[in-house]
Amino acid sequence: MRIAAGLIFAGAVSLCATGAAWSQATGAKSAAAPQATAAAPAPAPAPAPAPAKAACANPDALGIGRIVEIDTTGGPGFGFEHFKQLDFLRDKEVVLTFDDGPWPVNTPSVLKTLADECTKAVFFPIGKHASYYPEILKQVAAAGHTVGSHTWSHANLNNKKLTEPQRKEEIEKGFSAVKWALGAAPAPFFRFPALQHPPEMVTYLGERNIGIFSTDLDSFDFKASKAQTIIDNVMRKVDKMGKGIVLMHDFQKHTGEALPELLRKLKAGGYKVVHMRAKAPVVTMAEFDESVIKDMKLPTVSSRPLNSVVQTISE
Repeated sequence: MRIAAGLIFAGAVSLCATGAAWSQATGAKSAAAPQATAAAPAPAPAPAPAPAKAACANPDALGIGRIVEIDTTGGPGFGFEHFKQLDFLRDKEVVLTFDDGPWPVNTPSVLKTLADECTKAVFFPIGKHASYYPEILKQVAAAGHTVGSHTWSHANLNNKKLTEPQRKEEIEKGFSAVKWALGAAPAPFFRFPALQHPPEMVTYLGERNIGIFSTDLDSFDFKASKAQTIIDNVMRKVDKMGKGIVLMHDFQKHTGEALPELLRKLKAGGYKVVHMRAKAPVVTMAEFDESVIKDMKLPTVSSRPLNSVVQTISE
């Protein structure tokens, strides 16, 4: 959901928050696509494999307390920071959520820890990041985690310079990019960048039957300079509230470093993870599916057929 200003430099090599400092960072979030992916092929990747149902090899794992299925008809909202109606968590229950991925090293690190603890989370990837690293996002889905969306470019949809069609495009193109990356439609779960909820876009998501996610416990991991700060922030808040949806970022290096100890502390504190799944996948819009594919096609200087360009002269 929120990426620190350092993404300006990270984006040049290789794709969303509540505080004022974060608002300054969002504009730079996805300014440039990684060089290595500039020539990404337009055809959609193969569908992600079905999640494996392996037994948990860790007898002390945090595991999953229960699984809930969400009917997103009408666009229900979750997370007490903005939505108070649906208090479905019981005492000592948490939902783990991660924004801003997929990203090399950091997302795989988070996935490994979740696998080691035999637990599940909800991921809200940025559309551009999904288009850069579809193979990493496939790993998220293959591990059995729920995948939603976090807009196409992490634009703050409260920005008055954006027109209503541009706001809708950010939402729809984000879902279409995640669908392209996975080879299958993701869950109709959405989180606004910077947790900025324009009323008209909340209404729009309701009309589109897309669930909206805020948070109960913000880790502020995008501000943390070390892993221990993230652990302390989350545990202090969860112990005070007794339960909640936890907001973290698989884009952040320190989050991956903090997660093993954080999950151990949650286990020791008697907390259980609730895994949220969607009753049905999102229905994307054809025009935005096509727009994502079009963005990945680069112009060519030649239209000659393959056999006139490359010929085998010896084997």
